[in-house]
Amino acid sequence: MANLTFLGATGQVTGSCYLLETDSSRILLDCGLFQGSKETEKQNEADFPFNPASIDAVVLSHAHLDHCGRLPMLVKGGFNGPVFLTEASFPLLELMLMDAAHLQLRDTEWENKRRERAGKPLLEPLYTEADVNALLELRQPIAYGTESKILPGLSVSFHEAGHILGSSIVRLRINEKDKTKTLVFSGDLGNLNSPLMRDPTVFTEADVLLLESTYGDRDHKPLENTLEELRAALAEASESGGNVIIPAFAVGRTQDLIYWLGKIQRQGGLPQKQVYLDSPMAIRASNIYADNAHLFNIDDPEFTKIAPDGWQAWLPELIYSETAEESMAVNRIAGGVIIIAGSGMCTGGRIRHHLKYNLWRHNAHIIIAGFQAEGTLGRVIVDGKKSHLKILGADVNVAAKVHTLGALSAHADQSQLLQWAGHFDEPKPRLYLIHGEKAAMLSLQTCFKRTGWSANIPRVGEKITI
Repeated sequence: MANLTFLGATGQVTGSCYLLETDSSRILLDCGLFQGSKETEKQNEADFPFNPASIDAVVLSHAHLDHCGRLPMLVKGGFNGPVFLTEASFPLLELMLMDAAHLQLRDTEWENKRRERAGKPLLEPLYTEADVNALLELRQPIAYGTESKILPGLSVSFHEAGHILGSSIVRLRINEKDKTKTLVFSGDLGNLNSPLMRDPTVFTEADVLLLESTYGDRDHKPLENTLEELRAALAEASESGGNVIIPAFAVGRTQDLIYWLGKIQRQGGLPQKQVYLDSPMAIRASNIYADNAHLFNIDDPEFTKIAPDGWQAWLPELIYSETAEESMAVNRIAGGVIIIAGSGMCTGGRIRHHLKYNLWRHNAHIIIAGFQAEGTLGRVIVDGKKSHLKILGADVNVAAKVHTLGALSAHADQSQLLQWAGHFDEPKPRLYLIHGEKAAMLSLQTCFKRTGWSANIPRVGEKITI
């Protein structure tokens, strides 16, 4: 008998982690970091509610940190099994985890200096680059659509999720006592308006369905309306002489933004003549995207032809800012440029410096183009309830104009989630809503109820039988 335990991204968006136990095996679906407020991130320091050495394998939906960011801790705790993932996730996982290890080491060093002065016990980072390297040795890529037996009585296949490069819907087939049960895990379903990714694969059969609900309580604005808002914001910033600051996730959102800016340029021209991508990680991720351009959709023949040549071939105004010195030089630009930097929720990275130098300017424009979790600086800026913010030790007046462009999200909205799930035949699978804040899950649950489909909202630690 197979059991599934909900361990993360349950009642919240981050920390994706689910334990599947069969008669002979124990596997994890994802093993992600908790991200957001200090209270939320405190969960990363807790021990796993299982012995990592007892896990036989990990199946990874995609390479965003809230799905993969605790994998090195798993290895640190004794895990030594295979990590199954898509071919495109293979290089992205290294990029994401090495950057995470570097940031944790840096943040821990700064905190320990403060603690040492105060006579407090010193801290250790969650994991080191050595832990990441040990984890990376365990990667085993599987091509989209290929069903692979990974353990006795257990096979897995990855299918296009349309979220980021390499993202997947995971289908697990569990064979026990001459019976086969199918578990479908949506991972993060992509927005059908994605300019780069293919639409999520449609499924019609499953016994159990785990469905994300990030935007379960709302629909995105129409894409053309959002693109018009983007054009208007760029024009307004140009007229006023201010900068345009865009927090962006290094993997996925950054590449979508570069695509749209290049498209706007071809449709009439960008008012800004310089677009700075101020993120070494996003630059490396963009190169990985270009290397895998064969996985893009083919909706735009002009882009499809240019994409393998790289992003600067598509957007000649794009300038890569890699070194700290180059980033500081960008900080000194008072107006007239577009600056894309991470992190996407403004929780760290170079974007905080750009906000410090621009948020107080009345002619600056901040464009929020992605989900902002509760407790993050990005969420505070979107909510607009504070006139002053503390950023990098400075008291910063909030005077810039803030734009929220929902249609550029990499997540499916409420209608798209319902549409995708609606392809399942009768009898419908047992449905569990995950990866969403409480309001989003409750709203989506109500929508499913109207169709006669009962949607469960599991608790952390809840175990179900498949």
